[in-house]
Amino acid sequence: MNKKGYPLEALLRPPIELWSSLCAFGTAGIAVLAPWSLMMTPAVAYGTAFLLTIFGIKRGLEALHIIRYQRNMRKMPEYILSAQEIPVSQYRLFLGKGFLWQQQHTQRLRDTLSPKVRKYIDQSAFYKLARQLEVRWEHKSGGLKYISELLRKNAWWNPVKPLPAVGGKAQIHAVEMKEHNVTMDLRERVGHSLVLGTTRVGKTRLAEILITQDIARGDTVIVFDPKGDADLMKRVVAEAKRAGRSDDLYVFHLGYPEISCRYNAIGNFSRITEIASRTTNPLPSEGSSAAFKEFAWRFVNMISVALVKMGIRPDYQKITRYITNIEPLLIEYYRQWLPDAAPPEWEKETLNIAANINERDLPFALKGRSHEAISLIRYAKENGFYDPIADGLRSAFEYDKTYFDKIVASLLPLMEKLISGKVAELISPDYSDTDDSRPIIDWRQIIRRKGIVYIGLDALSDMAVASAVGNSMFADLVSVAGEIYKHGTDFGMPEEDKTDKMPTISLHADEFNELIGDEFIPLLNKAGGAGFQVTAYTQTWSDVEARIGNKAKAGQVSGNFNTLIMMRVKELETAEMLTNQVDTCEVTTIMEVSGVNDSGDPSSSVDFTSNNEDRISVTESPLISPATIMALPKGQAFALLEGGNLWKIRTPLPSKLDDDLLPKNLQEISKEMSRRYLTNDHWWVS
Repeated sequence: MNKKGYPLEALLRPPIELWSSLCAFGTAGIAVLAPWSLMMTPAVAYGTAFLLTIFGIKRGLEALHIIRYQRNMRKMPEYILSAQEIPVSQYRLFLGKGFLWQQQHTQRLRDTLSPKVRKYIDQSAFYKLARQLEVRWEHKSGGLKYISELLRKNAWWNPVKPLPAVGGKAQIHAVEMKEHNVTMDLRERVGHSLVLGTTRVGKTRLAEILITQDIARGDTVIVFDPKGDADLMKRVVAEAKRAGRSDDLYVFHLGYPEISCRYNAIGNFSRITEIASRTTNPLPSEGSSAAFKEFAWRFVNMISVALVKMGIRPDYQKITRYITNIEPLLIEYYRQWLPDAAPPEWEKETLNIAANINERDLPFALKGRSHEAISLIRYAKENGFYDPIADGLRSAFEYDKTYFDKIVASLLPLMEKLISGKVAELISPDYSDTDDSRPIIDWRQIIRRKGIVYIGLDALSDMAVASAVGNSMFADLVSVAGEIYKHGTDFGMPEEDKTDKMPTISLHADEFNELIGDEFIPLLNKAGGAGFQVTAYTQTWSDVEARIGNKAKAGQVSGNFNTLIMMRVKELETAEMLTNQVDTCEVTTIMEVSGVNDSGDPSSSVDFTSNNEDRISVTESPLISPATIMALPKGQAFALLEGGNLWKIRTPLPSKLDDDLLPKNLQEISKEMSRRYLTNDHWWVS
């Protein structure tokens, strides 16, 4: 045991306290049973036995501490929690079990690197033999195969049972045995949180723990899942049901249209220019592509403004239709505009102009075009009628169609993907279809109702569509955040229904690098004032930099995450995002020195002198190194919380017991969604 005041702590050594404890208990027993053998009177012997027992207990506890410490070096005790056991607080956010990492933990971890202590860290010879026999006898028959299966059993009676498949170094967390629940102040979440970890190390499990608490707490919860993980979707459905909030649950999934609600990604906006921005943002903007993107933006904006002016809600199908053929939109807009701008006989005059059009006299760009459209344009020009929207449509109409098709060539393939198949029904909903019971997502209404939204983008099937829809949703949320910041959630509501309380919107973005774009930066920068608290999950920071395409912008994004949780990563630069932010400490090392001095005095009786000594030296070292982060077992993490305090945490594994509320398959989710959609949007049917 380490004693306060001693410069060294030795925990990786034989538990010698055990022998003094046994001696104390043995002597106490003799004193009680045969005090005469110790030449004591019974009264003195009993008092001595009492003192020896106390001493033996103390030394035994010290020995037990050493034994437990060394046992944990080989295998940490299991940490399992079911969903209903996850603690929920209105003031603190639970992250798992752990401890505040300090200098003593760095020292203990450094001590494990010594070759002299490998026997306390490596698995025993019996364990290694069991693993060899397990493989060797796997395909044998009879008793050998049965023994192989017994060796593989994860049971209490198996002293050589296999370690859990978590990998990494157990000693990183074993350097402290006094674990407790690690929590962070909920007021810190508005500063946003970033979770980094390579594939299959427990990011989704941590997300489930945080989402479970947010749902139980009553927040507005929005979960973005580019992969469309069925397990995460089922967890959201189960926790909404457990919290009694099933009626506030919305599931949007591009991979499962039958259970998905609908969403018009460009139908809701604060400024009309948002429609063009959301539509063209997925287009490349580097080099010469920037000019094509700007032209596409102008053209989409022109179409959007015309549709809104005519009272038509834009969607991807309408935008695509008029990009490929703008004549119907031009004709419809002119027919709505001219009655207010022109005298009553305008229609008769346009018919006369159309009747006198000679195809051979038309400019090359207008050959083969609709005579009705040409007549409307000529009538407006000849009579001096001007409208900025009409003039924009006219300029697009008069382009050479071949040239125009080349200009928008980069936009059309994306639009075709967005309006093809069943996806079109989800992101270009028909508002007039009363037979479709699937609700249409409106962020303002969801935030007002404190809804729960799971968004599966099915990026593995089509990355382009997932990115376009995800970016549009983020842009929509930024717009809503701006409105909430200025007017609150009750803008437009009756005075008696208004409240001054700012909403709490917990947004979880899994595979953050697949979603981030220019729309996400203002969401991190400014949406905190509107109640948004973002938790982003990604594998490496290089993924984010590659997605944004600009290192400075990536730095701008990382600077907006005040809480950093880092699981095992496999990239040095990502690990250094954490290690460069922690302090250094002094680490003690022992130098063994031995020497011999010969005597040159022939008259001296001393021929030589020798000395052996241990010298203690102190060196400066970072609290943790990138190599430590790269060796973390699955489910474990380092976290910078509440202003830079470094915590070592491990998240609980899910309980193996079945959760009665967890849907077993997609059919159960579909049934739940059908009931939910019917109840809220078509209540009159039931």
